[in-house]
Amino acid sequence: MFPQRLDSTLAYDIAKAMLDGFNRHYRLFRTESARAKHRFETADWHGQQRAQRERIEFYDLRVKEAVLRLEKEFKAGEQPMEVWHQVKLHYIGLLIDHHQPELAETFFNSVTTKILHRTYFHNDFIFVRPAVSTEYIENDEPAATPTYRAYYPTRETLLAEIERIVDNFRLQRPFQDLPRDCARVLEAMAGRLAGVKLRANFQIQVLSSLFFRNKGAYVVGKLINGFNEVPFALPILHGADGRLVVDACLFGEDDLQMLFSFARAYFMVDMEIPAAYVQFLRSLMPRKPRAEIYNALGLAKQGKTLFYRDFLYHLKHSSDKFRIAPGIKGMVMLVFDLPSFPYVFKVIKDHYPPQKDTTREQIQGKYLLVKQHDRVGRMADTLEYSEVAFARERFEDDLIEEIRKFAPSQLEIGDRDGDGHEEVIIKHLYIERRMIPLNIYLQEAFDALKSGDEAAAAQAQGQIERAVLEYGNAIKDLVAANIFPGDMLWKNFGVTRNGKVVFYDYDEIEYLTDCNFRRVPPPRNEDDEMSGEVWWSVGPKDVFPETFGPFLLGNPGVREVFMRHHADLLDAGFWQSHKERIRDGHVHDVFPYDPDKRFAPGPATAATP
Repeated sequence: MFPQRLDSTLAYDIAKAMLDGFNRHYRLFRTESARAKHRFETADWHGQQRAQRERIEFYDLRVKEAVLRLEKEFKAGEQPMEVWHQVKLHYIGLLIDHHQPELAETFFNSVTTKILHRTYFHNDFIFVRPAVSTEYIENDEPAATPTYRAYYPTRETLLAEIERIVDNFRLQRPFQDLPRDCARVLEAMAGRLAGVKLRANFQIQVLSSLFFRNKGAYVVGKLINGFNEVPFALPILHGADGRLVVDACLFGEDDLQMLFSFARAYFMVDMEIPAAYVQFLRSLMPRKPRAEIYNALGLAKQGKTLFYRDFLYHLKHSSDKFRIAPGIKGMVMLVFDLPSFPYVFKVIKDHYPPQKDTTREQIQGKYLLVKQHDRVGRMADTLEYSEVAFARERFEDDLIEEIRKFAPSQLEIGDRDGDGHEEVIIKHLYIERRMIPLNIYLQEAFDALKSGDEAAAAQAQGQIERAVLEYGNAIKDLVAANIFPGDMLWKNFGVTRNGKVVFYDYDEIEYLTDCNFRRVPPPRNEDDEMSGEVWWSVGPKDVFPETFGPFLLGNPGVREVFMRHHADLLDAGFWQSHKERIRDGHVHDVFPYDPDKRFAPGPATAATP
């Protein structure tokens, strides 16, 4: 019994050390998130951007620290599997009263898979399914802040309660005119409540922490009346005079979906119990996967864990096969999908044509840049995975041959687990939300124009107008975020469910401030003018916006709409002026809601001090 007792003590010490590593991670993560409030109050926008980038790296750093400690103190990689069985059991016991058990389980998986050989990645050694429930976790300490606050107004006291909701966040910067702003919020809410009987349970529930991102802070909550629940969010911004303003009142699931879009940067939120925040947000956006909500809160590793669990569940309950994704094939990425699953899988090819002067490492660097950058609603978030195993029987043969041809270094086929089932192992891949490629979206509209059906043609014309307008707006939002997309062809943009145009091909993106925008010099002589060749010198970072037209505007209908709304994108001066403003330290405003939802600027009331 004595050796067994020693093994149990060792296993407990390993489990405790691993949980110490997670607790350190979440303490630092939460501290950095809480500091967002001060950065917002002091208008430290560059500090906010820097903190958002740096916070993404916290998790991997803490995992490395934990692995080093376990190897140094316990020689963890040399311990027999009996010890690891005990480690997991002790770890579960330590999580019983923990406030972030689901995150701690994911941390355990991350550390364990760095130490153990892949053949041991079974239910016995990692958390394939959650072991500790996250339902109804609350901090029972007397001074603890609840996950959300409930307010119980009447029609007569609703204005005062709205003001109290905002005031309870104790922002240390004066409002330009809080009574005026709250009156506007009341007017918007009154539109939702007009003619509606207020039931006995009428209340407003508001999450206790503000959501910080870019230059905004957001109050997030819901109106409850009888059986109806209406989500809402109040964006708080710095006004022109530096004082705070409530900029809009966003209502309904669609507005909240845009606010929490997968194409936007992660929020900074001070959360003691993240699962409770996710549960509340899920009540506002029931169609949004929990994985995406965790991602939006900056808990990307938990998002990856939940996504993969959802993916395995989908595979178990489906039978269609992975195929080469429809559309124009890329020169750098090989893309495949599963028709029944709303995501695409992207693998970096081993070789690229001469015009693509890049490397695998550079492409991975571009994707990391996008992960760490402000995506302003115009760049799709990606989930990055290594050593992903799929059942061979779920792959079409054409897809296997495509991978063998273009990315053989990323493919392994065999029975690595020794269980008699052949697997396809992809060494490294990215996963993104599936969208309709913009070139296909436009082609469908062109086909409808030729159909002879007047109603379909009119609808198609509107579709073209909206898509081209959105395409230009997407590029301008990227410019405002200091991103030059590089390859601006229609096929590199997608259309979301809400009609937003989003960029998703990152192998040529650059910081706008690293580019040199030039006008094409006049021809030196008649030979230059008649020549189809470039007669001017071109540096590695030179960009000539006026040359975009021939590649983008071959269709007369597209050209007419584009030139009406976005002709400035063909002018080097447009790009250069934005580059200079960014270099001067200006941080542009990019709103995660339609401009027509913004409250009109107005004078402060006389009662405002």
